[in-house]
Amino acid sequence: MLDDAVTLGDGVVVAVGAPADDATFTLTEDPTDDRRAVTVDSVPDALAELRQRCRRWPQAAAVCVDVLRALDPAAPAYGGLITESLAYSTLQSGSEFARWLAQRGPKQVPDIPNPVVAERNGDQLRITFNRPQRHNAFSTDMRAALLEALEVARLDPSLREVVLAGNGPSFCSGGDLAEFGSFTDPASAHLARTRYSPALVLDEITARLGDRCRAEVHGQVLGSGLEMAAYCGWVHCHPDAVLGLPELSLGLIPGAGGTVSITRRIGRWRTAYLVLSGRTLDAATARRWGLVDEVGQLERRRVTR
Repeated sequence: MLDDAVTLGDGVVVAVGAPADDATFTLTEDPTDDRRAVTVDSVPDALAELRQRCRRWPQAAAVCVDVLRALDPAAPAYGGLITESLAYSTLQSGSEFARWLAQRGPKQVPDIPNPVVAERNGDQLRITFNRPQRHNAFSTDMRAALLEALEVARLDPSLREVVLAGNGPSFCSGGDLAEFGSFTDPASAHLARTRYSPALVLDEITARLGDRCRAEVHGQVLGSGLEMAAYCGWVHCHPDAVLGLPELSLGLIPGAGGTVSITRRIGRWRTAYLVLSGRTLDAATARRWGLVDEVGQLERRRVTR
């Protein structure tokens, strides 16, 4: 048992003050670069907010902590993605996600043509999310189009640079909430996520190209958008960006590979904080944490096709 620690739920143990390996994460009011700790304005206020969220979504919070503790960031991505997806499918069949679906009510995903646009210029392939009306919310047809573009980059050795960007006001606001719950069978959803995974392809491309596999992010960079960008070897972030992992409020955990990609960048402790707190980061904090590699203006290119 840790000294100066507070238990907020099943497996959720938050240390206070000195960073601790065994804690889910540590809260402090002092500036720190330790990846195990997060600086907050008020530790009591942060604990109260976290306690409330863990009580509202206790299953998702506990599963998140379990998945992050099971991950070896130095291991190949595949094993971590399988663990994440199985946990995600378990939560999809749980009461917390069902409650969110009932509160949301029925929705219909709008049909938006050309959800991804790929442009080749010499040895560069630029892949642009193209659902600006919905802040590039990630949908099934968008995933299929993204995979088609990434497959070109994976198989063509003459491509020396891949850029992932977003059209309109945001890079990607996460999964399209109108589509959530369309898979009634969690096993089928698991197979779809893992057999058709942009994360695995991005991981493979980054292993070959390094920082020449680049994401250019701006506006809302949330959920699956952040998770995919984090697989790139270099993330260039506009100063206006807002980054976060909002999945807990749906009774879920990150499901697009983020437990692997984000943990590799910032450690399991700060990843757990982002999920359990639901807090977003500004660009400067994301750069300080290592979630992005560079902050600066981006050339805004509108793609029309």
